[in-house]
Amino acid sequence: MTQAKPDSQNPQPQQDESNVTQPEDLQDGTSETPAASGTPELEIAELNQKLSEMQDNFLRAKAEGENIRRRAAEDIAKAHKFAIENFAEHLIPVADSLHAALATEAVDAKGFKEGLDITLKQLSSAFEKGRLAEINPAAGDKFDPHLHQAIAMVPSDQDPNTVVSVLQRGYSLADRILRPALVTVSQAK
Repeated sequence: MTQAKPDSQNPQPQQDESNVTQPEDLQDGTSETPAASGTPELEIAELNQKLSEMQDNFLRAKAEGENIRRRAAEDIAKAHKFAIENFAEHLIPVADSLHAALATEAVDAKGFKEGLDITLKQLSSAFEKGRLAEINPAAGDKFDPHLHQAIAMVPSDQDPNTVVSVLQRGYSLADRILRPALVTVSQAK
C-alpha cells in the first residue's frame, strides 16, 4: 500500500491491510472475507428478505402517517362543527325563560319587567361564560375608534371627542371586536 506524500494536497486515507482481500486469495478459494456468509445466492436471498422487510415497514409507517393525518382532520372538523356547543348550552336556559315568559299571561307590567330582568341576567351570565363581553361606554368616556363607531358628532358641554350617548352596545369575544358600540361623540367648540 502506498502512502500519500505529506506535502500532497489530496491525502488518501490509510487502510488496514489485514482486512483487505488480495486477488490471489480469491483465486485459490482458501480464504473468504468476513462479510461473506455463504454463496452469492444466499446473500441475495438475505438481502431480498431485508429489502421486503424494509418495504413492509415503510408501507406500515406511511399508512400510520396517513391515519394520523386523517384522524387529525376529523378532529379539526368536529372542533369546528361543535365549537359553540359550550356557549349554546349556556344560552338554552335563557331561551327557556323567554318561552316561559311568553306562555304566561302577565297581568301587570311590574311582574313582566322583573321576569325580563332575570332573563337579562341569565343572558349576561351566558355571555360571560362564553367570554363574550359587552362594550357599553359611559357618557364622558374618551372615544376609542377600536371599540366605538361614531354615528354623529353633536355639540355638547363635554370635552371634545368624548362619548355623549350610546345608541347600540357593542360586543367583543376574547379581545376580538364582534361589533363596535355605536355612539354619538361631542364636537369641538
